[in-house]
Amino acid sequence: MKNSNVKTAFGAFAVLGLVMAANKMYQRRKAMKAILEEYGIIEKTVFGVVDKIREMNDEKYTEMKDKIKNQYKSECCKK
Repeated sequence: MKNSNVKTAFGAFAVLGLVMAANKMYQRRKAMKAILEEYGIIEKTVFGVVDKIREMNDEKYTEMKDKIKNQYKSECCKK
């Protein structure tokens, strides 16, 4: 009985971990979509997004790149 309870607890933690990971992926996808829509990129395919980025001028491209870097920068290893 004791071993069964441990397995249940580990299973619950595994499910919780998967839910947390899925939520984090959803939030990142939503943020990236918002940044792309801000610059008028509404393409669904990777090649369409790349074509729209290539058509941008350097100033808009640099601005978008900085926003994406700030959105996804790691906060765990700040010095």
